[in-house]
Amino acid sequence: MNYREATAGDAEAIADLHADSWRRHYRGALLDSYLDGDVVEERRTVWTNRLSRPAPDRHTVVADVDGAIAGFAHTVLDADRRWGSLLDNLHVRHDFTRQGIGARLLTETARAVTRSRPSTGLYLWVLAQNTAAQAFYRTHGGIRVERELAGPFPGGGRAFAFRYVWRDLSELIG
Repeated sequence: MNYREATAGDAEAIADLHADSWRRHYRGALLDSYLDGDVVEERRTVWTNRLSRPAPDRHTVVADVDGAIAGFAHTVLDADRRWGSLLDNLHVRHDFTRQGIGARLLTETARAVTRSRPSTGLYLWVLAQNTAAQAFYRTHGGIRVERELAGPFPGGGRAFAFRYVWRDLSELIG
């Protein structure tokens, strides 16, 4: 397993993984018509734009297994004055779950944030219905600090989400 910064050549694989993850975990929050429709093309457009125009306040890391993307994490630095950098996406292919990939992606994210913004924290939003993700973040030291109605999401839909935070990233780095 190789953890590396994403490149423009990874956009399609990341988009496919992202769409599959949303289809598996976000039914009831994102509209079924969107998930069963153009979610793959919409994600490909998003990821092609993100990775073809790198920005200094963005960081995307992938877990690469012999050239195949097994997971990815995307972070927006300095997204919130109070909470710090936003872990906007963390997804692992369903056939690679429970192998430590998500934990390592979280660690790699914390390292990247610490290198760029040493005095900042990290936060993310997780949908209330995604209890497995909530358990994962709690296991890795995330503290739930608030609940908010999120959305509308791409394609429509709204759902409650929880903000999880890490104020001290050294806990994630080890």
